[in-house]
Amino acid sequence: MSLASTRVPREQFTGQVGFILSAIGSAVGLGNIWRFPGVAFENGGGAFLIPYLVALLTAGIPILLLDYAIGHRFRGAAPTSLRRLGRRFGAWTESLGWFQVAMAFVIALYYTAIIGWALSYFVFSFDLRWGDDPGTFLMSDYLQVAESEGFFGAIVPSVALPLAVIWIVAIVVLALGVQKGVERVNVIAIPVLAATFLVLVVRALLLDGAVDGLAAFLTPDWAALTDASVWLAAYGQIFFSLSIAFGIMITYASYRKRRSNLSGPGFVVAFANSSFELLAGVAVFSTLGFFAFQQGVAVGDLEGLTGIGLSFVTFPAILSEMPGGAFFGVVFFGALTLAGFTSLISILQVTSAAIQEKFHIRPRPAAAIIGTVSAAISFALFSTTTGLYVLDVADHFTNNIGVVGSAIVMSVVTVWLLRRGPELAYHLDAVSTLRLGRVWLVLVGVVVPIVLVYMLGTAVVAIVRDGYGGYSTSFVTTAGWGAIAAMLVGAVVMTLVPWRDAHEIEPWPP
Repeated sequence: MSLASTRVPREQFTGQVGFILSAIGSAVGLGNIWRFPGVAFENGGGAFLIPYLVALLTAGIPILLLDYAIGHRFRGAAPTSLRRLGRRFGAWTESLGWFQVAMAFVIALYYTAIIGWALSYFVFSFDLRWGDDPGTFLMSDYLQVAESEGFFGAIVPSVALPLAVIWIVAIVVLALGVQKGVERVNVIAIPVLAATFLVLVVRALLLDGAVDGLAAFLTPDWAALTDASVWLAAYGQIFFSLSIAFGIMITYASYRKRRSNLSGPGFVVAFANSSFELLAGVAVFSTLGFFAFQQGVAVGDLEGLTGIGLSFVTFPAILSEMPGGAFFGVVFFGALTLAGFTSLISILQVTSAAIQEKFHIRPRPAAAIIGTVSAAISFALFSTTTGLYVLDVADHFTNNIGVVGSAIVMSVVTVWLLRRGPELAYHLDAVSTLRLGRVWLVLVGVVVPIVLVYMLGTAVVAIVRDGYGGYSTSFVTTAGWGAIAAMLVGAVVMTLVPWRDAHEIEPWPP
């Protein structure tokens, strides 16, 4: 069986701008708004920007460019490209590609639910519907969270309706293909998102107490730089915010034309993502400064400075006290919905592209199949009274175990076992204006594996020793380790399914 037997027209981005905006749309997501500000605050404030920049240059961009090189050189979704990378070991490397697809599939299931929450709160902002107790409103009135963890609780209509809206729109975009769907959405959405972020920043900076919030966010704690956990947090933030190592950037790069600059756009995407994170930090902590001022406490004494608590409890509480809070809420939750949706489209495209190539089907039937199956599972798990519990555990294991493990295997296999690092470095240099040379190989082959093995080991030890989130061992085993096991089994099964050769496309010549 040949993976390069027949040339078939392959979808492509219209040009560099469309690709860059789509890649930025993938990278800029929910984590930029609710994760980065809290992580920076807890790990040295302004001083955190130093390890953050080091992590960006030594791990984030190198793995991003590795994804670009594999996807563009071998012209396929993750399973196709990694199979070609592996040559005679293609079945083994293809299974890594299907594991990445499986991770994207799982992430899409719960990511859609969070976007649905943001869409609901966009509507709630018009009349500040959460009232004086946003925490109770979120957990009891809106999500109707069950008293204990479990699976397949009762359907919550207020959660199911926005979830259905997000899935319908996502399936339509996916069915339209790369140019008319993915690219067109991002070309419109990213400028709108950038403008919205600027509105948030300007409004936040004009609030009473904003200066105190900024001081809390940016005042450097230089002693933190001697703490290994701070550096680990920096690498973790960069790694999780760039949409790398689970098939997205491999897939996106495969839609670029033969002579397409890769390295330059990679730096543009990486620094654009970091710029969005910094803007989010300024907006969030300026707003928190106002809230602390109103409460008569220090910013550091506030609770819920990251994650779901920040977006859906702390921020609504602030909006209730803020002049013009309804307008600010509409803008904030609109930005949150838009940022999440552009990332969701990229996540779904990973699965769609892989299915299209494996079974020789076009975007519309692929979108219908993937959308129907994904939506059904998403509804069953995450529109229910137990959905928050499953989401929390699945997200932690997928990102901290699955994605990190995938990056380790991909870098080690590419550079050390298959010895294809020089070929990919040559490919990047041949099509790019910015030459990388041996520095990139050292980072991908040495620095990245060392850092990520330490990250993975730390995460596994913490889970084994302490459990996770106070949940029962059986629930963590099923929802967490069970999810990882299901991804591995799915990867093996999909690797064993025969390819439809007629849809295969030849890789670019070296």
